[in-house]
Amino acid sequence: MKKVAGFFLFQCMTLCTLHAQNNVADSLKRDSIWRANMKAIQQESQADHKKMLELLHIDSLRPGPSGDPEAPNAANVDESKATTYTSLPDPLVLKNGEKVTDAKTWWEKRRPEIVEDFDREVYGRVPQEVPKVTWEVKSVTSEAVGDIPVVTKKLVGHVDNSAYPSINVDIDLTLTTPANVTTPVPVIVEFGFIFPPGFRMPASPPGAPKELSWQQQVLAKGYGYAILIPTSFQADNGAGLTKGIIGLVNKGQSRKPDDWGTLRAWAWGASRAIDYFETDKAVDAKRIAIEGLSRYGKAAIVAMAYEPRIAIGFIGSSGAGGAKILRRTFGEQVENLASSAEYHWFAGNFIKYAGPLTPNDLPVDAHELVALCAPRPIFISVGSPKVEGNWIDGKGLFLGGLYAGPVYKLLGKKDLGTDTMPPIETGLTDGDIAFRQHAGGHTTGPNWPTFLSFAERYWK
Repeated sequence: MKKVAGFFLFQCMTLCTLHAQNNVADSLKRDSIWRANMKAIQQESQADHKKMLELLHIDSLRPGPSGDPEAPNAANVDESKATTYTSLPDPLVLKNGEKVTDAKTWWEKRRPEIVEDFDREVYGRVPQEVPKVTWEVKSVTSEAVGDIPVVTKKLVGHVDNSAYPSINVDIDLTLTTPANVTTPVPVIVEFGFIFPPGFRMPASPPGAPKELSWQQQVLAKGYGYAILIPTSFQADNGAGLTKGIIGLVNKGQSRKPDDWGTLRAWAWGASRAIDYFETDKAVDAKRIAIEGLSRYGKAAIVAMAYEPRIAIGFIGSSGAGGAKILRRTFGEQVENLASSAEYHWFAGNFIKYAGPLTPNDLPVDAHELVALCAPRPIFISVGSPKVEGNWIDGKGLFLGGLYAGPVYKLLGKKDLGTDTMPPIETGLTDGDIAFRQHAGGHTTGPNWPTFLSFAERYWK
């Protein structure tokens, strides 16, 4: 009997070893395929980037600084060297030099001027004819998030590709609302990441108190949340510019210099999600917030600037191309944004400002992007420079909110209330522009409680 038991134990151990070896082999194979795909995407992006340079008659670009503080060309993190510009575009001065002194002039004259500059030179123009989206509810599930009963709907937005069937585009969206409510609820939309194979979120430090997830915090307020996957309808690389919604509209052809970039495409997807929310009886479509982190923080503020149906913005560590003043010589620079790794976020014309033009030649800057969100409340979030690093430029984000203040005040709203950047963990939330630098890293996590309290002022 012992021999039989030993034989079965040996077989089980052998099978487990083989299973583990197969898992490792499969993982290595997937990783190898992923790396090969990434290399191909990089090469195709570089080719498209080069094509745009030729279209713009640009021979070379200034290289951007490195995010590695030990590198010879490390980005500047010395505040005394950051303000190399002498002035910023005034959001309340018309191009003819006249001062804007009333709301009517802002809405009818100055705001359209700023939008035109951003369209042409920074984020690109959305085509006049973009295919319609038809929403399909794929599933409805009753479940629990923590101890809160919810209803989760998985949705797909099918983009009409009848004009160019070679490209198929679907929008992935998940909507979760409290189950035990009888009236429509506000919804916070997050731009959601899809992580590469093998990626794991960092574990909490040993002994760290267990905190509620942001989803649980949102539900505890009686709100719902939605996860929109931007890369489902527009890839986050230059190779994808002839595919996705941009490629579909262009029928597989390359962009013109003022065509929309990926950030505007992602913002377009948020607008289509709101189209669906307006048809869902569980959602109060008058109370929609947008939230995003990093590149999706950029997408969130672009979406809010262009989509008036977004009521509140929670803009996480958006950095350059988001709420950070582009003219500041601190952290990430325009030259980084114009490289083959990031140019796809913007209009082709934006590349000009990394050679032959400079950021000082830009007709607009980030404070005017914040101003386009006025008079709606906006919360600018950033992490600690010791943990998140200086690449994001927390001071530059603060200034983006500060210099938008005059537009908010013109429209009868409150600005930040101070021109002094507050200490870490000290929130400026009394006005309609809010700012808080938390003590954590590259995340909005520690700022969720403060943001939800800020939102509650408007969503009582």
